[in-house]
Amino acid sequence: MGAAERLRRTWHVLWDGSPPEPLEDEPSEVVDPRAVDLVLRVGELLLASGETTERVNEAMLGLAVAYELPRCEVQVTLTSILVSSHPGKGAPPVTGSRAIRRRTPAYWRLTKLHALVQEASIGMLELDEAHKLLAEMKRGRGPYPPWLIVASLGLIAASASVLSGGGFLVAGTAFVATLLGDRTAAALARRGIAEFFQLTVAAAIGAAAAAIVVAAGNPQHASTIVTGAILALLPGRPLVASIQDGITGDLVSAAARGLEVFFMIAAIVAGLGAVVYVAVNVNVPIDVSHLPTAPVTLKPVQLMAAAAVSVTFAVSLAAPRDVLLASALGGALIWTIYVLLRGWNVPPVLASAMAAIVVGVLANWLARRHGAPVMPYVVPAIGPLLPGTALYRGMVELNTGSPQSGVLSLIGALSVALALGAGVNLGGELVRAFQHVGLTAGGRWTRPAARRTRGF
Repeated sequence: MGAAERLRRTWHVLWDGSPPEPLEDEPSEVVDPRAVDLVLRVGELLLASGETTERVNEAMLGLAVAYELPRCEVQVTLTSILVSSHPGKGAPPVTGSRAIRRRTPAYWRLTKLHALVQEASIGMLELDEAHKLLAEMKRGRGPYPPWLIVASLGLIAASASVLSGGGFLVAGTAFVATLLGDRTAAALARRGIAEFFQLTVAAAIGAAAAAIVVAAGNPQHASTIVTGAILALLPGRPLVASIQDGITGDLVSAAARGLEVFFMIAAIVAGLGAVVYVAVNVNVPIDVSHLPTAPVTLKPVQLMAAAAVSVTFAVSLAAPRDVLLASALGGALIWTIYVLLRGWNVPPVLASAMAAIVVGVLANWLARRHGAPVMPYVVPAIGPLLPGTALYRGMVELNTGSPQSGVLSLIGALSVALALGAGVNLGGELVRAFQHVGLTAGGRWTRPAARRTRGF
């Protein structure tokens, strides 16, 4: 086409007052409401079972692609999820949402949901069959009876007491105190009392058991009892999830989970502080001289106790049975690395972070090899290093005339907790750097957290 012809057409377009011919729209695509319902239900169950926001987003979008939902958008927060599909040709979008009213960690269900999403994303699962499998998961029972899950909380406390230097009598006392606190909290829950006060009462019962032991003339055993009782209450699962959400850019969910962790720790500290304050004011000889310190040598009993802490944590979270061996090895490994680093005079926060990074790498690698979610491998493994002793030390110091030391101990406990969460997530990022595909074969380049914004 010559220059004169192009100029003529341009002039005609500029001066032509007639409206342009409308573009022919593509035929409207069909939105299957059953597919929208499936995406919503899977997302709801994943989030309620303890999965991170990024994984829930990835799973829901993968299902939307698998079942041909056109131009689908997904929005996930800690308390609600939304799915919207736009069929085109001016047709209104099909939108659905669900509220997450109850979040109960059930890692066995999380594993089954991941398997469902993976099969659907590669075209191996019809929509009707997916609905049927999902209904079976919702009706299904976990791998452990309810009494064992309740008892596992007491076993966490007993194992942690042995880990911090206690004997079998101390472990038994911690077991009973933790079960009593948990059952009391359950009774309060049935009466509609907020979870904050449930945790406060449970922590207070554990601290009261320690105060009674001190009053009976055995102060060296008190700290190990309360350390175990606190460890069973500490929010390891939401801590890991909140840091993961923050790293991956889901800031709303990260802030919500972070506040959840803050209030849970605040409730535990309030229960401890109230009991220690009363005990000190009635002349119970509570001081920091009997508090245990991290051992600089490894002993078989401590390794077994660390493994037991992780295994019982896995049981309390209803993890699949085939994860228990990995949980035991992860607990023993993170304790071994931590003790070795402390023996080389590495500060507790850095030692916790480095141990968590190693465990995070191995847990993510193992989870990807088995095509399973990583949370059942990661969360129980960090159990032995959760800062129960530091929290107790801080409250004792605050109530025995050393407020500055008490505040520093509480800050140190929080720093260790954050180091554990950040460490295991960094381990996951290191594994992701060398992977090829994600949960739904979407590829690493489709990850929202990888987009370079430089803070803008």
